Amino acid sequence: MALSRRKFLKLVGGSGAGAAILAACRPAVKEFLAQSPVRMPEDLVTGVDNWYASVCHECGAGCGVIARVVEGRAKKIEGNPKHPLNAGKLCVRGQGSVQAVYHPDRIRRPLKAVGARGSGEFREISWDEALDTLLGQLRELKGVAAPDGDRNKVVLVTEPISGHLGMVVSRFANAFGAVQASYEPMDVTVLNAAMEKVFGANLVPDFDLTNSRYLLSFSADFLMGWISQVRHSRGYGELRQGEGSARGTFVHVDTRFSATAANADDWIIVKPGMEGKLALSIAYVIIRADLADGQAAEALFGPAPLVSALEGFRPELVAEATGVSPQKIEEIALEFAKQRGIAIGGGTAGAQTNGLFNLTAIFALNQLVGNVGKPGGVILNPASPFASDPTFKDGASFDRYSVTPLEGWRDITQSMQAGEVSVLLVRNANPLHGLPSALGFREGLGLVPFIASFSSFLDDTTAMADLVLPTHLPLEDWGDKSPNPGPGFQAIGFQQPVVRPFHETRGFGDLLLTLSQELEMEQELPWTSFREVLREGAQKLRQLNRGNVSGISFEAYWNNLLQLGGWWDEGARADGDISVQRLDLGDAEPTFLGSEDEFPFHLVPFASVSLTDGRGAHLPWMQATPDPITTAAWETWVELNSMDAKELDLREGDMLRLQSETGWSIEAALYPNPAMPRGVLAIPLGQGHKAYGRYAEGRGANPFNVLGLLSDKETGALAWGATRVKMTKTDRRIRLPKYEGVVIPIDFDNNVKITRG
Repeated sequence: MALSRRKFLKLVGGSGAGAAILAACRPAVKEFLAQSPVRMPEDLVTGVDNWYASVCHECGAGCGVIARVVEGRAKKIEGNPKHPLNAGKLCVRGQGSVQAVYHPDRIRRPLKAVGARGSGEFREISWDEALDTLLGQLRELKGVAAPDGDRNKVVLVTEPISGHLGMVVSRFANAFGAVQASYEPMDVTVLNAAMEKVFGANLVPDFDLTNSRYLLSFSADFLMGWISQVRHSRGYGELRQGEGSARGTFVHVDTRFSATAANADDWIIVKPGMEGKLALSIAYVIIRADLADGQAAEALFGPAPLVSALEGFRPELVAEATGVSPQKIEEIALEFAKQRGIAIGGGTAGAQTNGLFNLTAIFALNQLVGNVGKPGGVILNPASPFASDPTFKDGASFDRYSVTPLEGWRDITQSMQAGEVSVLLVRNANPLHGLPSALGFREGLGLVPFIASFSSFLDDTTAMADLVLPTHLPLEDWGDKSPNPGPGFQAIGFQQPVVRPFHETRGFGDLLLTLSQELEMEQELPWTSFREVLREGAQKLRQLNRGNVSGISFEAYWNNLLQLGGWWDEGARADGDISVQRLDLGDAEPTFLGSEDEFPFHLVPFASVSLTDGRGAHLPWMQATPDPITTAAWETWVELNSMDAKELDLREGDMLRLQSETGWSIEAALYPNPAMPRGVLAIPLGQGHKAYGRYAEGRGANPFNVLGLLSDKETGALAWGATRVKMTKTDRRIRLPKYEGVVIPIDFDNNVKITRG
């Protein structure tokens, strides 16, 4: 090869060349010439601004974005009006992503640890030294097996990745002989399993809220971030407008009073882990009232008499267990069936030891009323156009990313503690912050001889690394992604670098290709650059001769593809035929860590609207975004029923210590909330970082620390909603930062009224 990949990496490291302007019909040559050096003075303005299409990576949804670029700097991010998932809309996290590019604590160039591990003492080194250091570790271990025969000498941990980058990562791990793990704190393992079990689907279906007249949600906080906040908020807005038809009804079942619950006609308080029982009780009433799709009912519950299989879920039998009255169950069931509504489930419903049972029962309600594949119902997504592409092999999938469940992390942790892991490679994942402390991951990490991180910020896990190789951020790099949920037809978003890299960083895909060449793995990874990988994929899309993109030559096609922000074909839809599977009505009971006597409060963690599970904590815009219910920001708080607080002589701002049966504890400020069910504590995730920059470090508490090691019985995913805690008052008190002022909400009747209409 005339030009080595390492030399090529140097050439492309500081260039964003290749971007195509959104509105142009030819390559944006003027922009290439006008694009400024990285350090151009801020006051040098010529008035030239351009908008470039790309893909948002602040969550797994994959919304299309357009970035406003002035003099080589990204100034503003908005939704791409042409993208089928979000149609020009964007959430607060997507809007804040531009802050990461110019963050003062961003890693500027490779770092090598010079102090004790975790001390935060690093020195800057060249890319050549960084690559030589890493290759020196990897060459000795290529293909070497652990004592038990498993390939766990090297472990590669990334955030959930799909698309062509996921393919490159999978090929690299398999060719090297490394264990590949995908980390997400509130992982979607249970949800993915439920989609496969109920709908036979890879992607989350498109829930057609726009044309629905009745929505029944079980703990899915979809207005605040569940799966796709933007997609679902747009559909919900149409459902509630009622233009040209009756205003739709929304019923939300949840243990916590969330912003989604606040927007419902009816908020139904359910006991934790009992969502599946409630769903099956609703199914019982629907079948008994002869309002069910007969074929689906028989497939789900067996031959007639169908209700006999559900006798144990009669409303009067589950009322006490669920906390929902028989009358209310009857009311919901009949209205849901008559309106042929949509049922969705997520959040704490899937975060229990019976999580898959709960979600399977909930989503099966859609089959029971026959709304699958119909307007106003559940629209399934077709397979990706790359589904049969031999490039995606060894389990790699273009459109669906897998997440390593708790049981997988238990195995990795045990291997580290046994001294079987010699090198740990981490990219944009922070398991040290998001795995329960009781797992012992921190202790295992300390026994790994060499840790290398491919991250742009010194988060908790990266701060423990021996070597840091900072990578481009999404606005500086190439990529692609299938929207999740899909829009009901084939769609792929394409990500292009809209600005030149602000620091001496490199693309992760290009780094893996460079390493593969020097490790003599080019046969498995034959591409010169990751851009070449994407262009090869675009060639295959062009050969389909369909979709929204066209061009008289491939170069014209490529530029049009980038200008539009992706490829989609509204005519490529699923056939709607699915094989309805029999529901397993066996073990429906959840298990909780801690006895009710010793640990009287059920802990309900929830993802922050801005910080989510903690990945946004380094951005000041996200820290300052107030919670919609409490208006609190910059802190961790505990929501407790106002009457419980009064009986315990607690006031807002009192610092409380929460301890679980694991022995781990955290401290957070009290927020009395009259809408919280009694005996339940709700706490936002996202804070409690020991590193991650000046805006996140040492702020608030990390609820993951106190979670137990219970998992879903079928998938092994972390049951992060199954921990009970005890609460004690400390001698400290703070003024909770919030926008509602000092007035404390009071419910004089201790009964939050629910209004309808």
